[in-house]
Amino acid sequence: MTADSPLDLEDELERAEALDTDALADAIESIGFECTRCGACCTRDGDDEHTATVFPDEVRELEAATGDEWRDVARPMPYGLRETEGGDLAGETFEWALQTDSCGDCVYYEEDDTGTGTGACVAHEDRPLICRTYPFSVALGGTSQPMGEAVDSVALPAQREVGESDDEEMIVRAHECEGLGRDISREDATDLARALKERAVRELEEAIAVRDNYEPAVFGDENENDPIVVHDSEGAKRIDGTPLEE
Repeated sequence: MTADSPLDLEDELERAEALDTDALADAIESIGFECTRCGACCTRDGDDEHTATVFPDEVRELEAATGDEWRDVARPMPYGLRETEGGDLAGETFEWALQTDSCGDCVYYEEDDTGTGTGACVAHEDRPLICRTYPFSVALGGTSQPMGEAVDSVALPAQREVGESDDEEMIVRAHECEGLGRDISREDATDLARALKERAVRELEEAIAVRDNYEPAVFGDENENDPIVVHDSEGAKRIDGTPLEE
């Protein structure tokens, strides 16, 4: 969520808002995808806990749907936090991640009882946009490139204005998933394309709000009970989702 200048993110947001969902659906169709319920995108990856970005309003939607409290739904994104002498995390971070269980898997993922290693999301209807759109992301040619290596990609038709350079090409990227390459219906591709565009817009809106609202947290004796501060689009929060100033 960084930008080289105050205008970069706004320019990129305009590009996200102008994305053509039909072109996105074409790209998704050409790559192909069908979820196999393998659970790879919901579970721990080696030494790394499952990490999926969740927006503040999505946390509240999951709270309402599941009856869970904020800290049961989301945790501070670990990137940027430091480890204390006692082994705890402390510092500032700029996103929320879905909560994980003791195994490092998403707390909402459950394996079924078939013995095949497949499973499902128990909050599927209320899952965040990043879950709805995996394994796809959009590279807009600006500042906020999607994380992770791509195993396939399709360039979108040029939507550049006169004077824009070729390095600003927009690309649909596909990340590692065993469901890639499978047939997908136009209806499902269109639904996925709409969610992908919404996610691209929401990520940039969040980044802009975080940038505009950010004030460095002050750590000291008076904040010893708040060793982690999460800055999201609504301001600085404690790990339980309550505003820091309360």
